[in-house]
Amino acid sequence: MAPVSPQRSRTGWIYSDQFLRHNDSLNHPEQPDRLRAITSGLEATGLMKRLHPLKFEPGSDEQIGRVHTRLYLESLARSEGQYLDPDTYLGKGSLDVARRAAGGVMAAAGAVWEGDVANAFCAVRPPGHHALSDRAMGFCLLNNVALAAAAILALAPDAQILIVDWDVHHGNGTQAIFYESPQVMYASIHQYPLYPGTGAASETGRGPGNGFTVNVPLPAGSGAPAFLAALDSILSGPALTFAPDIVLVSAGFDAHRDDPLASLEVSTDGFATATRRVCDFARDHCQGRLVSILEGGYDLVALRESVCVHLAGLIEATEAGR
Repeated sequence: MAPVSPQRSRTGWIYSDQFLRHNDSLNHPEQPDRLRAITSGLEATGLMKRLHPLKFEPGSDEQIGRVHTRLYLESLARSEGQYLDPDTYLGKGSLDVARRAAGGVMAAAGAVWEGDVANAFCAVRPPGHHALSDRAMGFCLLNNVALAAAAILALAPDAQILIVDWDVHHGNGTQAIFYESPQVMYASIHQYPLYPGTGAASETGRGPGNGFTVNVPLPAGSGAPAFLAALDSILSGPALTFAPDIVLVSAGFDAHRDDPLASLEVSTDGFATATRRVCDFARDHCQGRLVSILEGGYDLVALRESVCVHLAGLIEATEAGR
């Protein structure tokens, strides 16, 4: 057996200080300090030096056009300095930041798919899973996880991709983009009812995509046991039958019990356990291929702690496979 290269046995890392430029002067929950909290936590715990930084460029029109319409991109280019909906602001340079984030997640997806790294975490902003193909919403401009999936399909048209979304808010944009696709299974665990109002268990896909959307809505106050049971039900049921080649995680941490925007009451330890379980699934069924992409999480201490245990789990998974 050929020796494993140092890169292939490491966790890839996507980050840029340019991501701090989005909405820097606004009093908004989705703020640059979110990434500052994450990077300071990773430095303080020593995890940062165990990550493998990946190079990336901003997403091109052609790449982003795999998911978003040309008219939508043109409208974003004309909308600098405006609120696109009551929650979503396009500041000076925000579109460039979103393009950089998109390029980062696509680079991570390619690096994991090609085996350059074992798995990867993308500390990007703005988040993406509410963005539709032709509309911004819920703090999101470009749908990062959908663009990562599209990048994999461009490399491997027959690939089967599992998206696990554990952000506390349902990823309506990601669901809509792949609602008729039999190649991308979208599985979401979220508080319900809550913004954006989608994500009922009855939403299961349409046409050739029927059965490839899985929603596990949870009531407020469910806590880590119910959250983990929902994840287990996905990984041991529909995801196992689907037999994916890679796992993408929409890694929101706003289900944390300290988050101000929801009340699902998941603990930091709950996220650590969830990370181990999804990494175990990827190891057993996807050759360890997993790309995690930051979505929500708005209490800075909770976000810092949750991302640190999440990265520790991803790193542990790569080291266990050496």
